[in-house]
Order: sequence, then C-alpha cells, then structure tokens
Amino acid sequence: MQAYGSGFARIYNIRWAGFAARIAPLLRAYYEAQPANGAPRDLLDLCCGTGQLALAFLEAGYRVTGLDLSPDMLAFARTNAADYVASGQARFVQGDAADFRLDAPVGLAVSTFDALNHLPDLDALRGCFLSVHAALVEGGVFIFDLNTRRKMIDCNTIHIHDAPDLLLVQRGVYGGGERAWNQITGFLPHGDGPLFERFEETIYETVFAMADVRAALETAGFRHIHFAHEQSLDQPVTDPETLERAFVIAHR
Repeated sequence: MQAYGSGFARIYNIRWAGFAARIAPLLRAYYEAQPANGAPRDLLDLCCGTGQLALAFLEAGYRVTGLDLSPDMLAFARTNAADYVASGQARFVQGDAADFRLDAPVGLAVSTFDALNHLPDLDALRGCFLSVHAALVEGGVFIFDLNTRRKMIDCNTIHIHDAPDLLLVQRGVYGGGERAWNQITGFLPHGDGPLFERFEETIYETVFAMADVRAALETAGFRHIHFAHEQSLDQPVTDPETLERAFVIAHR
C-alpha cells in the first residue's frame, strides 16, 4: 500500500476532510442501532489519514485507534486530535492495512474515502479482511467504502484548482483494466514569504469486483454482509456495481 508524502498529507488535511465530517454521523447511527454486541465505543479507523473521521468519533466519546502507513498523515492526525492523544483516548499508529494486529479488539472498524481501493491487489484485500476480522469483538461491525468500476470509468478528467494560496492539478487515468491512477501536482505556500513548495503524488487505485469483495469477506469469516448507499446503510443494494461508491457492511 502507498504511504503518501508530506505535500499530499498537507493538501489532504486542508481540502479533503469534508467527506469524513459528512459520513461519520451515518456510520455512528448504523453501528449504534445494532443490538448484537451492545455497540462498545471502541473504534479502529483503518487508513485514518489526517484523522478527521477519528476526531468525530472521539468527540462522541469513543476510544479510537487510527492506523495508517503514512507517517506524514499520522503527524497531522496526532495534531488534529492532540487533546485526545494526551488523555489516552486516541492513539495513531503506523501500519499496513493488509497485515496488522491490535493489542485489544474493538467493536467497530471503519475504512472510508475509498482507502481500500489503494491496496495493490485482491490478495492484499484478503489480508486486510483477515486482519480486521481478528481485530473485532464477536458481533463487531466492519464498514468501508469502495469506488466501483462505474466510478473509475468517469475518472478520465483533469481538474484544476487555482487560488492565491494553492494551485492543484489532478489528472485521472483509467483504461478499463484493474488499475486506475490519479496524478496530482500542487504548489503550496512555503512559510510566510512569497515562495511556494511544489509536490507531486501519483495515487493508484485497484478496481475490485464487488462479487470478489463479498467472497473475500466470507472467506475471512464475516457474516451478514451487504452493500449499501451511504445515505441508507441499513438498506441492502442488490447490484452494488450500479453505484459509484459502494458501502460494505460486514458483521463478525
């Protein structure tokens, strides 16, 4: 899995936190409505990025472990949730989503903003599911989202954000196979002077067939698996390939 650098982490922290703020209440509502395990307030935020989703759960009283491969992402997460880190309610650790272990099991594991599309192949996804299954209490819930092939087909575009404090150019490329990528070039202010810092990042995404995702979850030991739209997590979608972003809910 890729570990993104300081420039991308800074942009992510500034520009792409909105998804976490929007989706966190929906994840909480679904999880807390589940009667199976009493919904213990312990969360694994897998591929936690700069910690905005973790922060939403911390503010609701959860204990949170955030795991990410990028030390630059984790540095922002620790800063964003500094009070909770100091109190011991949160910890942010470096690790690979395809192969990790927790010290103690949690009731809820989440991975959002198509983070698991960034795993290189189906074997890595299987390893992730095995690791998450082992990290959950009996009756625990795993919720994640994936970009589908339908979404990738629409990614062959160029987006330019040109503002006094940021120039950002994003070029998406997808040729119909199992891999898509997004080339990002940006210029960020460097200190308080007139200089800008340039960075480049190429983000690769794997296109997983939703049938393969279900089979891998079942092999890992999950049950009661369904796909859903983000606004209706409790309503199964018969054909998740029709969605651009499919949410997947699996119970241990």
